[in-house]
Amino acid sequence: MGVFGAGSSITLFRVAGIRIAVDWSWFLFLFIIIVWLSRFYGDILNEPGSSNAYLLAVASAIGFFGSILLHELGHAFAARRSGIGIRTIRLWLFGGVAEMDQESDTPGTEFKVAVAGPVVTLLIAVALCVIGVQVAGTEDFRDALEMRETADTSGPITMVAWLAAVNILVLGFNLLPAFPMDGGRIVRAIAWKITGKRSAATRFAAGLGRIFGFIFIGLGLVWALSGNIISGVWLVMIGIIVNGAARAASQSTVSERLEGVTVAEVMDPEPVAIPESLDSARAMEEYFLRFGWSWFPVVDEGGAFIGMAVRDRVEAVPEVERASTPIGTLTERDPGFAVSQLAGLNTLLGNPQLRRFGALMVTDDRGQLAGVITIEQLGRALQA
Repeated sequence: MGVFGAGSSITLFRVAGIRIAVDWSWFLFLFIIIVWLSRFYGDILNEPGSSNAYLLAVASAIGFFGSILLHELGHAFAARRSGIGIRTIRLWLFGGVAEMDQESDTPGTEFKVAVAGPVVTLLIAVALCVIGVQVAGTEDFRDALEMRETADTSGPITMVAWLAAVNILVLGFNLLPAFPMDGGRIVRAIAWKITGKRSAATRFAAGLGRIFGFIFIGLGLVWALSGNIISGVWLVMIGIIVNGAARAASQSTVSERLEGVTVAEVMDPEPVAIPESLDSARAMEEYFLRFGWSWFPVVDEGGAFIGMAVRDRVEAVPEVERASTPIGTLTERDPGFAVSQLAGLNTLLGNPQLRRFGALMVTDDRGQLAGVITIEQLGRALQA
């Protein structure tokens, strides 16, 4: 759902360089989903305990988490198009989260990243409904969508209906204006655009998030006391997490103090950069050995920033091959290495690339290397 995090995780695979990982709680939820759906399909198909019901349950569980993954990939690719690095998508008991290297630097970027996930979920739901209606007809598929036992549909179409219903529920839940859920982030983007103040917009959205957090807790308790224990406890836990995250966001003061200060006001406007066409031997001699630094930005012929050259990677090339190896071929390329000169300093807090290199490259609106901002410069801004 793009809003919750978790602890240690297991890497499953990578998509476009993005690590897809799952928390241990994901396996617990997977087990619960399969057990519950096995009984559901057994009742619907009048085949309780059959292998067909179990296979449909497993396929549905995979489809559900596939939908959540596509939702998070929507966030991730929207963030990447806006120059925000995404290294990991983490799935766990309460959905998933795309872990961004930095916060959005404009309300427009915040809106695009926040709305991308729900748009993907909407497209999935529409596609599934179209398939179901084409195969089973409108009335029968509607019955299956409402999970009626009277639905005259096959097992696969019943599974399609269940996945469509789940995606519709996920879409509706995510669009609730409860920060830090997607709907809450959309509200923050709109409030940020109207007020021009990120901190005020965050406090407003976080206030809504706390209200909805208490509503979730209250409804969950009512459900649990009414006999729907699993759903009730799940909603209570969602409410606690939403409430805690919203409270933390509303109480942040460091970001507010930095608001209004741009990267351009603090950066060093004369960074030392290596041309991508320079061979590795000269790069080692003229830059790494001369200055003693462990990394340098690399630019193309027009001065546009393309990535970072790291000394360890250059040293790994045999000396006899360095003269014929352009530094551009050894350059690490990641949108997270650079930040816009118009970005606020508050968007750099917690940036993993800033922690890794101790600095970030600064680019202008054309992608040209315009400067460098270091942790020391950020620290001095905080002290001021």
